[in-house]
Amino acid sequence: MVPTEVADALPELVPFLRAVQQRRPDNGTWCEGWTVRDVLAHQAGNAEELARVLRAVLVGAPVETRGFTREAPYRRMSDAELWTAFTSRCAELTEVASAAASNLAPETEICWTRRTVTVPFFLEHLREELVMHRWDLTGDDRTATAALDEPWMTRHTVLSVGRPLLVKGAAGLGIGPGGSPVEGRLRVPGTDDVLVTADAEGVSIGFAAADGPATIESDAATRVLLLWGRRPADPTRWHSSAGPEALVRFRNLLGGY
Repeated sequence: MVPTEVADALPELVPFLRAVQQRRPDNGTWCEGWTVRDVLAHQAGNAEELARVLRAVLVGAPVETRGFTREAPYRRMSDAELWTAFTSRCAELTEVASAAASNLAPETEICWTRRTVTVPFFLEHLREELVMHRWDLTGDDRTATAALDEPWMTRHTVLSVGRPLLVKGAAGLGIGPGGSPVEGRLRVPGTDDVLVTADAEGVSIGFAAADGPATIESDAATRVLLLWGRRPADPTRWHSSAGPEALVRFRNLLGGY
């Protein structure tokens, strides 16, 4: 049972846990190469690291973010141990985030994976991870679509996570000096476009007023999925007027099909 204060701070946690419980640990997921158990180990590592980094700032001894080797101890646990560890790590993060909210200014700058974030990022980032990886378990059910559709999901994806999401795709495109840059607009009618670019200098992502033709037009939930290198089961949820070559390069930048 998830304590009330944890469920309130992480409203996406209970739906995620229910999705896990409805599947076998060795079932596959939409996260390529990962089983349900792998997803749970990943989430446990995420919760632990978010709490560790934020706690260190809280006590005045900042630490560097560790890589995904942090998941190794969880992958060695039994299924029951892993379940208990994950829920415990979520409770710890909730406690640390509450203390940070009371004792640190919200705009306090904190280093996280080679970029600077602020205090609210830590709880919100686990919330986003819970939404995305629940979709990896369930696909396009009503709960997943509603959560992905929330405006904060787009905002967090673009402003807090965006550039790291594009690095792998950009590397695969091999854009060197003199190479053709890739630029695309992801549009949801009635909102700002998400403008994504990659060239020899690097990658960028941000919001821009709708202007000219969109590379891909979709609903808000689908746009978040596309930014994370995923796609909805229903292909009619997005459309494009870009030519095949431009669309393929842009989709490869976003993580491909």
